[in-house]
Amino acid sequence: MIEAVWYVLVGALLIAMALARNLIARLPMTGALVYLLVGFAIGPAGVGLLKLDIFQDTHVLRVITETGLIVSLFAIGLHLRAPLGNRLWSPPFRLALPAMAITIAIMTAAAYFGLHMEIGPALVLGAAMAPTDPVLASELRPREAGDDDSLRFSLSGEGGANDGAAYPFALLGMMLCGMPGSKLDEPWLLAGELAWGIVSAVAIGLAMGTLTEALVARLRIRYAKALGFEGFLALGLMTTCYGLTLMAHGYGFLAVFCAGVALRRREMRETGESTPRAALHDVTHGERKEAAKDPELAHAYLAESMMAFSIEMERIVELALMLIIGSVISAHWHDLMSWPLLAMVALLFFVARPVAVQAAMAGTAAAWRERLVASWLGFRGVGTFFYLLFALEHVPQQVKPLMPYLLGTITLSVFIHGCSALPTLTWYYRRKPVEE
Repeated sequence: MIEAVWYVLVGALLIAMALARNLIARLPMTGALVYLLVGFAIGPAGVGLLKLDIFQDTHVLRVITETGLIVSLFAIGLHLRAPLGNRLWSPPFRLALPAMAITIAIMTAAAYFGLHMEIGPALVLGAAMAPTDPVLASELRPREAGDDDSLRFSLSGEGGANDGAAYPFALLGMMLCGMPGSKLDEPWLLAGELAWGIVSAVAIGLAMGTLTEALVARLRIRYAKALGFEGFLALGLMTTCYGLTLMAHGYGFLAVFCAGVALRRREMRETGESTPRAALHDVTHGERKEAAKDPELAHAYLAESMMAFSIEMERIVELALMLIIGSVISAHWHDLMSWPLLAMVALLFFVARPVAVQAAMAGTAAAWRERLVASWLGFRGVGTFFYLLFALEHVPQQVKPLMPYLLGTITLSVFIHGCSALPTLTWYYRRKPVEE
């Protein structure tokens, strides 16, 4: 009977979200907020349909969360269609690297001096709180591949890159917590390994994305082979790229994001300045097979089909992960009711994030309104949850006290940022033409 209830519940939720999609898009809320509330309601504090123990089920939850992030990061990479030398890439890199490092420094210092944590757990807390979320911030993405809106491009690029960029900081924090195999007594070797993780991830991701697109397009154009199954191709590229990067001791999240960017960059080089949507505008459903073999359309068709599949997968991932997170919060909601937690979240939202964004964006051509909106719209969610689980797997005793702070950050971000995103974007775009 429980299985039947689950089928009905999930099916009804999927149908309801499909029917109410346009309504939710006009309201100051997000689908993630709905899923989180449903997850809380079916969790231990509600009807008890979903009972997950974050400490006993850590590995399973980490793998599920990791898989969801892979899908989302690849989808983000496919959205970012601009030459690597384009000015649009400067803000994402500034937000994903220096802004994130500043945020980590502020939150680590606050945990160390304000909460009197050891430096290891404090650094893990800062690293988990810093990266913005690629899953929950889908409303902030470019409207299509080729959209050159600087705010959307910046926030999406940041969310795609900083989950991988936070990994070295989280790893260093776990080493300071006493993780087995730490190399703190060999600082140069450790620094080399951390740097190798980034370099290898970028190299593997760019190579995999470029070569996969080139191979499939060549097979289709010259030999009429490998037609269809874009979903298989997308999943295959994501998982192979991630697995190879882990085998090379690189940062898999960064590699998957780079694979999406590289595939889109290869498509852009072949398609030209025209956006893929414009290039495929006149292709009807019955002509798709011919478009996949057309030298002028094949690259755009491949990239757009893989992106469309990834987006649909990402929506399912968002539902599943937010139900899980909601259930976990439901089991520990009493632990989230504390003044120190509220103080840390307030520091993150109102001090650390704005200070980091303003410092990182100094000297750019970004208007003050864009910087202000970017300072505020820093969703925290699935990425934070992953780093909590990742740390719990390796140093559970030292990281266990961090659980309320990180779950509280996710909860408040989903509510506060989710409810304020639409009004904030409406204000920004209403004022933007006046400034320009």
